[in-house]
Amino acid sequence: MSDFEKPFCPECNDLFEQPETPAVDRRDFLTVAGAGSALVALGSLTPLRAETTKEEPAKKAEKPAEELIRELHKTLTDDQKQQVVKPWNHSRSPKGQLTRLGMYNAPIFSGVTVGKVYTKPQQELVERILKAISSGEEGYRRISRNGRFDNSGSILNCGAYIFGDPSGTDKFAWVFAGHHLTVRCDGNSEDGAAFGGPIYYGHSPNGYSRGNVFFYQTKSVWSVFDALSEAQRKVAVVKGSPGEMEPSVRFRKTPAERPGIPFTVLTKDQKELVEKVMRDVLNPYRKEDVDEVMDIVRQNGGLERINIAFYPDRAADADAPWHFWRLEGPGFVWNYRVLPHVHTYVNISSRI
Repeated sequence: MSDFEKPFCPECNDLFEQPETPAVDRRDFLTVAGAGSALVALGSLTPLRAETTKEEPAKKAEKPAEELIRELHKTLTDDQKQQVVKPWNHSRSPKGQLTRLGMYNAPIFSGVTVGKVYTKPQQELVERILKAISSGEEGYRRISRNGRFDNSGSILNCGAYIFGDPSGTDKFAWVFAGHHLTVRCDGNSEDGAAFGGPIYYGHSPNGYSRGNVFFYQTKSVWSVFDALSEAQRKVAVVKGSPGEMEPSVRFRKTPAERPGIPFTVLTKDQKELVEKVMRDVLNPYRKEDVDEVMDIVRQNGGLERINIAFYPDRAADADAPWHFWRLEGPGFVWNYRVLPHVHTYVNISSRI
């Protein structure tokens, strides 16, 4: 697996030596209601489906993201292509790391943003593509962090790029990057990799705050932690930190190397809570990508081979019991940093 670009994060002086931004109060979560659109039960490993209601009016189906990417590509001028279209195997690194597989915290190419490169109709297409890889309006709200794209402030300040050639049958990937966000769509060009490669998402408010759009994920995982017995917590709670960026999403070779408590030793009720966590973390993404994730999990042995781990820091207390949590199995890593604000690194592949 290739190394990934280190993202620049203006809030993370602990990582990148930038001026500190005060975090939201760690205890600002006590009156929070659950968030998110419902998904049907995962069962043991049933593909996830978005729930619909009889009252919901029928909507005209949007074009698939891949079709919209081809549409966008057709509209590009030669000058635009020079800026936003790169070869499939493009690399800016002397080590040969592929640019399209990076996890970024800003536009990949400085100054090459949606607002500066694309026309208004093309900007609208970029937004439609991003919505097409989301699970409807609620998924888009979360991915876009309420339409603000966190400190990017606007979709216009993010970057959207095409790697390869979507005009025919060649491989291609569309990569969107902004503050605390890297997502992609590749039309299954990257064999065996969910989402077309590693993704990255986060939000500047404290992860225990109701102001964080991903708080519902923290809350969901907290239900698992609360359900564990003291003996189980001794296995589930891990000292230290799982790290961030590329090292945090490397696949480990053996089960013994994976920290935390195995799914197999949990009670039925506890397993159902972990299944809900899986539904909740996948909630923002379109059905095609969710189904691909679950297919890969099956290929790699199912939830029975997944561990869940909690990492407390020295400031841990009853209100903020851990600063990282992590789901990990063969070919599966969901590494979620809660404090001082949310950074999440995801890598899922059948090629392990």
